[in-house]
Amino acid sequence: MLIHPQFDPVAIQLGPLAIHWYGLMYLVGFGLFLWLGHVRIKQQPDCGWNGKDLDDFLTWAVLGVIAGGRLGEVLFYQPGYYLAHPAEILMVWKGGMSFHGGFIGVLVAMLLFARKKKVSFWQISDFVAPLVPTGLAAGRIGNFINGELWGRIASHDLPWAMIFPHVDAMPRHPSQLYQAALEGLTLFVILWLFSARRRPLGQVSAVFLIGYGSFRFIAEFFRTPDAGIFGQSDIISMGQWLSVPMIVAGLALYRWAARRDTVRQH
Repeated sequence: MLIHPQFDPVAIQLGPLAIHWYGLMYLVGFGLFLWLGHVRIKQQPDCGWNGKDLDDFLTWAVLGVIAGGRLGEVLFYQPGYYLAHPAEILMVWKGGMSFHGGFIGVLVAMLLFARKKKVSFWQISDFVAPLVPTGLAAGRIGNFINGELWGRIASHDLPWAMIFPHVDAMPRHPSQLYQAALEGLTLFVILWLFSARRRPLGQVSAVFLIGYGSFRFIAEFFRTPDAGIFGQSDIISMGQWLSVPMIVAGLALYRWAARRDTVRQH
């Protein structure tokens, strides 16, 4: 049976300046976003993006991820706690970022950026979607390093069952790593391959919604559920409630994009 290493959340200490692993994982995610974006521009020169566009959008995206992710954590998962400790809302280095909140923040960033460039929102989102999952994987690794969002109790026979000493002495699923593998690496491969060919406008975005929502829904069965605004539930967690609309919207968008493309071709 494995034991969580209990990493020091501070990666680098320079006098009074502390650089946390969680923050470094976000930097890794943004760095991968830029690198993969430049690769896509080279592979698909007719995609409508250039290096300057990518650099400009990253600034908008960073603000959307951080502001939306933190507000999502506050509003969706722990409104009572942060109402009692409002000063901690700004302490993002301690962890506590909601993907669904960050997703809404990035949606707003894409809408504003599309308006600025005077292009279709779907042109922006289809380009951005395949660049996101590696950042999600980095964030989940940050969760693992912090020892947060631990998994549900697992069988003692599970070879990779892990004890999180700061929680209890029970073997648990390392669900952070499950999510890194599913929502991060697997979703990245699917989107990268799917977007390599010409697709109807909006369809790459649809596959992102379906893929993330489905993988998150599955992973939540192995993760200790958060209380959320609907209360604690071991049947349907807050993360699953928030993922269902993504799956439904993705399926509707996929069909709409295919039908719209068929009409345009005729």
